[in-house]
Amino acid sequence: MKKFLKPKYYLAPTLVAALALAACSDNGDGGSSEGTGGGDSGNGGETDDLIYNEDGIYSIDDFEPTKGEEGEAIDGGTLSVASVSSAEFEGTLNPVFYMSGFDADVIEIFHNYIFTWDEAFNYTDDGIGQIEWSDDYLSATVTIRDDVTWHDGEPLTIDDWTYAYEIIAHPDYTGQRYGSNIAVIEGVTEYQAGEADEISGFNIVDDHTVEVTFATASPATLAGGLWSYPYPRHVWEDIPVDEQAEHENTRVNPIGIGPFKVESIVPGESVTYSAYEDYWQGAPQLDGIDFQVYNPDVIGQAMQSGAVDLVLNYPQTQFADHAHMTNLDWVGRIDRSFSYIGFKLGTWEDGENVPDPDAKMADPDLRRAMAMAIDNDTLGIEMYNGLRYAANTIIPPYHALYHDETNEGIPFDVDAANQLLDDAGYEYIGDFRGTPDGDDLTISFAAMSGDATAEAVTQFQIQSWEEIGLNVEMLEGQTHEFNSFYDRVEEDDPEIDVYTAAWGVGSNVDPDGLWGPTSPSNYTRYTDETAQDIIERGQSVEAFDVDYRQDVYNEWQEYFNEVAPAVAQQYRIAPTPMNQRVNGYSIEVGNNDYGYHTIYLSEETPAVHGE
Repeated sequence: MKKFLKPKYYLAPTLVAALALAACSDNGDGGSSEGTGGGDSGNGGETDDLIYNEDGIYSIDDFEPTKGEEGEAIDGGTLSVASVSSAEFEGTLNPVFYMSGFDADVIEIFHNYIFTWDEAFNYTDDGIGQIEWSDDYLSATVTIRDDVTWHDGEPLTIDDWTYAYEIIAHPDYTGQRYGSNIAVIEGVTEYQAGEADEISGFNIVDDHTVEVTFATASPATLAGGLWSYPYPRHVWEDIPVDEQAEHENTRVNPIGIGPFKVESIVPGESVTYSAYEDYWQGAPQLDGIDFQVYNPDVIGQAMQSGAVDLVLNYPQTQFADHAHMTNLDWVGRIDRSFSYIGFKLGTWEDGENVPDPDAKMADPDLRRAMAMAIDNDTLGIEMYNGLRYAANTIIPPYHALYHDETNEGIPFDVDAANQLLDDAGYEYIGDFRGTPDGDDLTISFAAMSGDATAEAVTQFQIQSWEEIGLNVEMLEGQTHEFNSFYDRVEEDDPEIDVYTAAWGVGSNVDPDGLWGPTSPSNYTRYTDETAQDIIERGQSVEAFDVDYRQDVYNEWQEYFNEVAPAVAQQYRIAPTPMNQRVNGYSIEVGNNDYGYHTIYLSEETPAVHGE
């Protein structure tokens, strides 16, 4: 295995043919997530620093997550970072309010977590904060370093960490971060209900120490289950909570404790950063970073010309076209994001998900049949060169300790899908199946716009459902821009029956934050007693035993596939290209600031020759 993929040889582009196949053939497939397949076969030439697959199919074995110190550093310099998107970034540059992964990219450059964790998401003592637990795990002492400062020069205090809880649990909070990882602190639920003026579970000892009492002993608190971003009280304390998401301190002048500070923002388009010389891990080696959104249609040209140094959210569909560029190196890992199909099954009412038993998609047989109709593995190979492959459960392999790789998932099986619909009474009325009551059935499907692949994947999914007799129509006859799509999904637009989207999971595997009964991020709005029981057992004292917790989450994955309020479609390998002059960058799980403070530039690398 190589340290990083360094292409030197031309990889014949296959995506044009693959795209045509997926758009017009029933053999194509949809989905997303980590890649499978591939191998390390050579191309008949010298391959000292290239892993070359003759079949053009790649897997996680073809990448390393880190590029170390490969070149001699120049003094300073500015790193050009591209985030690839067909839409502007939303611009909620605030850790307690943002929802978009693109906004997260911006935040990660100027902010840091309090805690660090290893690849299994168990907390370590390498970061700003350290945790000392009581024997019964009902209390802990959190201590932070005394040499960390905000970008305005104010010292970081432990109060800035507890203040984040006060905001997220505030009755006027307008974001979507409130969940079990917040309510686990004693007194949070009373504070959130307006029955208390402060959170009783925090006893601040001094500027760097707090004693924490938990409402219950939860294993999630040992592995990514605590809130990690500090929130500066001195910046926000005079600003009403319900105004903070739209305030200029979120949109225009955000501050953090990370290696770079924000200098200027062009809303939705770009951010300029400068090095923060007083960063707690030492001054960055770069002078600054220029962050800019690039459309998928032009990112290849920008990479080839050397206009960008590092590419985030790289479109996997373009890998075969760009892998030959001689000025690039690649790192990669199993992505934390996965795509899924969600079914609208209720509404959000008074802080709870309320299922509607009469929803159009309320029948789990209908939902499972729709999942069975889509051949995600083939699509992953044909359209993504193996960089995406069929998902089997709603807990992705990013959470390697709890992902059940033995679960068969909901397999692609058109015959079984047809039989399931037949048995459930969805008889044909003309060209399409009707409801078991004999009424016409038209399903409205919402999908996001994106690169050239998005439309093809959407059409393939619709064609796959047509093959099993379902009349599925694209919402308003088109895909929808990223931000407006999520606005409509979050607001439970009654015009949407089914939608396809993606989630990027965090460090905490507890499904309550995404699929729980009080999670606003549970866009399906589905919950039931069995699901709630499994979630609660995963949070119990017994679940401090890893084997027990694994059994619980295996049960969760099995049950979720059975009731299918949402169905995981594809996992992803995330390939990240960078100009060869970039060194000291890592996307390895557990490297919590992605190495931005360790990145340095070597001598300029020429643009790729025009192959």
